[in-house]
Formats: sequence, structure tokens, C-alpha cells
Amino acid sequence: MRRRKYEEFEEDNGTVLRYARHGNGGGFVESHAHVDATAYIGESAYVDRGAVVGEGARIASGAWIDRDAVIYARATVGSTAHVASGAVIGREARIGARAKIGANAHVWDGVRIASDDVVPQAAVVRAGSQGRNAA
Repeated sequence: MRRRKYEEFEEDNGTVLRYARHGNGGGFVESHAHVDATAYIGESAYVDRGAVVGEGARIASGAWIDRDAVIYARATVGSTAHVASGAVIGREARIGARAKIGANAHVWDGVRIASDDVVPQAAVVRAGSQGRNAA
């Protein structure tokens, strides 16, 4: 079966978002997102408008990097995880599968968020924090 090279969606306000496949992994990257060529974007992952994905970062299949989120170098976002709008994931941080990172939350460098964990909106998760209520 032939893969689509791009997808287009129209927002409620009429703005058309165009997503093209990333060269490393084949996931979809919106035309106004900035993804480093060395980053891996899994085949069914989406990186939204204004998002930034740094060098060597890995975004697993099915993950969603929302508008204006930042994923720093060598961070990993697990399968079907969601990084909400404006959230920041630090260098070498690890976000587990199905985890939800709230809007404008900050996960510091090297922090591990377990699978299925939820980080609340605007929370700050520092190194050494543990568990679902780490913020």
C-alpha cells in the first residue's frame, strides 16, 4: 500500500494545516513546525504548527506534539503520548507511552515520566521528582 506524502486539515477558523512526512521515521510534521533532520518522528506521529523538535529527539509512533511545544535534544516521547500546547520537554528527558503532558508544563532535563502518567497544566517537573504527583 502506498503511503500518503502529506495530509491537510482545515481548522474551524478556516486555516489549512499541511503536514508532510519527515525523512527520518515518516511521521507527519506541519509546515510551520521546526524538526531537526536527525530527529526520529514515528510513522503515525504528528508534530503541530509552531512546535520544535531538537537534534536526536525520538517521537514514537502515534505520539502527538501539540502547537508550540518544544522537545529538546535527545528527549524521547513514547507511543501515543501527548505533549500539549506550549509544553517544554528538556534534554534527554523520557516521556513514557500514553503519558499526557499538560499545556505549558515544563519537564526538566533528564527527567523520566512513567507510562500513563499525567503531568498537569503549567506544572514543573524537576530532576529527582517521582510519581504522578511529581510537579
